[in-house]
Amino acid sequence: MVALVVSCVVLHAQEAPVAARNPTRPGYPADVVKRGHDQFIKTCSFCHGANATGTSNGPNLILSTVVRHDDNGNQIGAVIREGRPEKGMPAFQFSDAEITDLSTFLHARMAASDVRSAAHPMGDYSLDKLLAGKPEAGKAFFFGAGKCSTCHSPSGDLAGIAAKYPPVTLQARMLYPPDSQQTAIVTDARGQQWKGPLVLLTNFDVAIRDSAGWYRSWPLHSVTLKVDDPLAAHLALLPKYTDADMHNVFAYLESLK
Repeated sequence: MVALVVSCVVLHAQEAPVAARNPTRPGYPADVVKRGHDQFIKTCSFCHGANATGTSNGPNLILSTVVRHDDNGNQIGAVIREGRPEKGMPAFQFSDAEITDLSTFLHARMAASDVRSAAHPMGDYSLDKLLAGKPEAGKAFFFGAGKCSTCHSPSGDLAGIAAKYPPVTLQARMLYPPDSQQTAIVTDARGQQWKGPLVLLTNFDVAIRDSAGWYRSWPLHSVTLKVDDPLAAHLALLPKYTDADMHNVFAYLESLK
């Protein structure tokens, strides 16, 4: 059952304007789609099928709300690069260009599917199908084992959250919230510290924007780095959630009208 819940969101989910994904005029460059498809065949098709419609080993990505809300790889890329080890999905260190190609292929597949099934949209993610948990149990987890209340408040940032988002979007945002700016402290070889928003972090380089607005970068091996990620607690919680925890927390958030 965990796999069923996660498959709805499998690929930190952010809403994208519907107009930008007009399925009748998708406008996805054929060469980019082909590159993305070729990459998908080599690395993803064993689990998700040659056309991303799923197999017994992996979910149908055309039904993924994260794919639907993705914008040029900002959601899909995070899942590809972090993987889902607990679900048997390894991490792939693809380049930005490869992420763009893959996301374009998936969006093109989803757009084509939307056109074919316009009268019967794929995926019924209505509240009655998603609301399978117990709000009180979710509240107990929120204020207890999940430590959600350390950063969030039902009378503060989460006040009226259920009225702001459709159920499927709320569930996706609960598990994979939208990107939040990471801050980095870089200590160079002379012991001087630099702090600012993290702009770039690869296996080789790190870059920040300092307090004066200057772009500063270093070879990663030459500095000491500390990164403050506001979503670290969410990522740490993902492998710890039980099926019941996810359903219960979602039910609790749905009670916050």
